[in-house]
Amino acid sequence: MLPHPKKVGTIPVGNNSEEVKQTNEIKVAAPLLAPLEIENKDITADALHTQWKLARYLVEERKAHYYFTVKDNQPTLLDDISFHFKNNKSEPEAVDISAGDHGRIETRKIWTTSELNEYVSFPHVGQAFAIEREFIDKRTGAVSKDLVYGITSRKKEEADPNRILKRIRGHWSIENSCHYILDWNYDEDRCRIRTGYGPENITRLRKFAISVIKSKKVYSVAQKMRELSFNVRAVFDYLKMTKKFQTTIAE
Repeated sequence: MLPHPKKVGTIPVGNNSEEVKQTNEIKVAAPLLAPLEIENKDITADALHTQWKLARYLVEERKAHYYFTVKDNQPTLLDDISFHFKNNKSEPEAVDISAGDHGRIETRKIWTTSELNEYVSFPHVGQAFAIEREFIDKRTGAVSKDLVYGITSRKKEEADPNRILKRIRGHWSIENSCHYILDWNYDEDRCRIRTGYGPENITRLRKFAISVIKSKKVYSVAQKMRELSFNVRAVFDYLKMTKKFQTTIAE
């Protein structure tokens, strides 16, 4: 089985070396954060980073705070949190609605609890939370929902539901804006370009391509990429580089 694309990356071996090795995102998180001043800052991360070592590193060594999503890679933690919220019939503590960038209306609702702080087996938990997301396609009216669980080291007096929702939404927006497209549509983490300035240059080209597509106000970047990948002429038409367009400019 091929490794999951988001779990594999590359890092240099030694100083000033063009040799690289495969690694996972957990091991590179701390070195990436090391030069940054993060004391009392909020650090968000997806489920891959929901790890004891990283939580302790952030809170104990760097005096920062984490906001982690919880999924199947932490099954006991997920079971504990989902069981708590499973039969929750209370009204959401905060609601956020946005039109979104992909032709859909997105509604986010959040519930929080500090009742699990001493029960769950994870360091420095200040609150657990559940976020329900509802998506309505503005063209078709189709409705879809998902439920996301998470934890934060911030206690209730430090982070109310609106703050948690804002932090998680900000994290999602970054992933959806660029990183998600690079990871999943370009499968960037498994790219074989690994030496010299190759990785940096190909990433810049990919980001440029994404920016060009986004500038056209398309419904879906991924869908437009698929359409263009099957028609080379369409790419040049899209970039207004065809003979017909050049003739128009000359006139």
